[in-house]
Amino acid sequence: MAETKAKQKKGGSRQYEYQAEMKQLLQLIVHSLYTNQEIFLREVISNASDALNKVRFRLLTDKDNTLEPDAELGITISLDKENNTLSIEDNGIGMTEEELTSRLGTIASSGTLEFIKQLQESGEKVDSNMIGQFGVGFYSVFMVASEVTVDTRHAAADSKALKWVSTGEGTYSIEDSDRETRGTKITLKLKEEAKEYAEDYRIKHIVNTYSNFVDFPIKVNDEAVNTVEALWHKNKSDVKEEELNEFYKFISNDFVDPMGHLQLSIEGVVNFKALLFIPGKRPPQFFRSEEDRSLHLYSNKVFIQNDCKDLLPEYLSFLKGVVDTEDLPLNVSREVTQNSPVMTKIRTTLVGKVLSFLEDWAKKEPAKYETFTKEFGQVIKLGHQSDFSNKERITELMRFESTITEKEKFTSLANYVSRMGEEQKEIYYISGDNREALLRNPNLEYFRKNELEVLLLTDPVDVFVVPGMNEYDSKPIKSIEKADLNLDQEDKSGEEKLAENLSSSLIDVFKETLGDKVEDVIESQRLVDSPATLVAGKDALDPQMERMMKMMQQDFAGSKKIMEINTRHPLIKNLSRLNMGSSTDPMLRSCILQLFESSMLIDGELKDPADFVQRLTDIMEAATKG
Repeated sequence: MAETKAKQKKGGSRQYEYQAEMKQLLQLIVHSLYTNQEIFLREVISNASDALNKVRFRLLTDKDNTLEPDAELGITISLDKENNTLSIEDNGIGMTEEELTSRLGTIASSGTLEFIKQLQESGEKVDSNMIGQFGVGFYSVFMVASEVTVDTRHAAADSKALKWVSTGEGTYSIEDSDRETRGTKITLKLKEEAKEYAEDYRIKHIVNTYSNFVDFPIKVNDEAVNTVEALWHKNKSDVKEEELNEFYKFISNDFVDPMGHLQLSIEGVVNFKALLFIPGKRPPQFFRSEEDRSLHLYSNKVFIQNDCKDLLPEYLSFLKGVVDTEDLPLNVSREVTQNSPVMTKIRTTLVGKVLSFLEDWAKKEPAKYETFTKEFGQVIKLGHQSDFSNKERITELMRFESTITEKEKFTSLANYVSRMGEEQKEIYYISGDNREALLRNPNLEYFRKNELEVLLLTDPVDVFVVPGMNEYDSKPIKSIEKADLNLDQEDKSGEEKLAENLSSSLIDVFKETLGDKVEDVIESQRLVDSPATLVAGKDALDPQMERMMKMMQQDFAGSKKIMEINTRHPLIKNLSRLNMGSSTDPMLRSCILQLFESSMLIDGELKDPADFVQRLTDIMEAATKG
């Protein structure tokens, strides 16, 4: 530990000179480490809270030898606009002269010296994340103060009062004080550019932001400020629903009651307390906002970070709340947590507890879970692609609409499978922009006719998740818009299809007419009421994925489709008769093109509606000739 040089001055004042390394560290703190000045107040309140915790312990173990053993513990902040000063006072443990010199006069860790030397030699830009636990948060006061006075008296009954004074420019002095009460009072002579910190409203705002949950009353000019309790430190049975709702609204700036909450008190490999909330509504800009706040991180009720992204994976970022731990190492500025296995353990525990909480909802409160699905089910599905350790659990939590659910009602994959008949070997889905459009899709006709349930994938994230699953419960997951379906070919429509030779001949004309517009033309097994449809090839992307790719990349061509024709349909039979008369009949060719473009229109991929409309007009004109 670095030492300081002392010189005796008149009147009993001892003058100390900071070592050169300490001077450099002060410069780093004041000019480089902290990204915003106001956190100086958080640091001194944190120190005051620590001092109060220490005296509280002393009162349990050595009350008889403690000054003012019955005094109410608290923190008082006093502002003087006229003299441009701010003082913060606690009646905590106080400091001895040795502690003043060791805590306020020297670098708290010898590792700091080596670090500074490395910075000097390398010429690197100073980054607060590179500095470890040096315990020098107090020095942040010099960002706003031209002079700092610390008036203190240790809690021991035989202690003497001392006053520490410094401008932070190289020296400090210690002298006897006339303070009669135990504890510490820090007085800041504010710089002219920092006079805002003598304003009552400014200090109250900072206390509410950073130290609202300190476990001791904080008063600003004799007015209580931290009125919200640290609910996560209370027993679950002692916390009322009204308190939880108000606390949630306070930390989230929301005005709607939360959908639910989860309170945790974890002891073991890692120790932490947490109070997590699921919002009642998804924020309007939820998927587009980069500034949305998730969990607040605290250390012993002292605020550290208001959006600690390391505590939760992105797919759980909708959660609001507080995590408070004693185990987490912090950097010098407390603004960013160090890379630590503690954070990983907390994150793993939180994810497991949240998933268990949601699983419990899904099992015991299905109506509430359905409400949750409407608001946040979409983002939960993202975890399937990113959280591989919990992939199976997330699969069970995912919900989808289907052809047998009502609008905005959902089914799980497990429930879907439970409804499958013995003859059904695959799980079917179709993807698109909305339920109404999907229900009109001709590719659903066979499944409706045969009472086969089909998942309706309308969430944009679905097309990234479901096609990649391949199977669930050993059952293949198949798009009904692809050609590789294993469908029962038994005729249940009551309509006779074209003879094989007529069907084959007509398909050849379709292929010749459409040319390279399609990959192939085949007889359909899925159509019942429609004459034709377009489906994707076996190895093609999901059709909805292709649509999204085309929206994102104008030069994305996508794969060619396979055209399926329903040889039981009257229109196809009529075209077969035209084909028997002449395979080059202009009406036959026009109708084939019109069927193709009609299918393109249904899929939302028709590029030239003018030609489509003109051809339709020509066909109607020919059909209506006397």
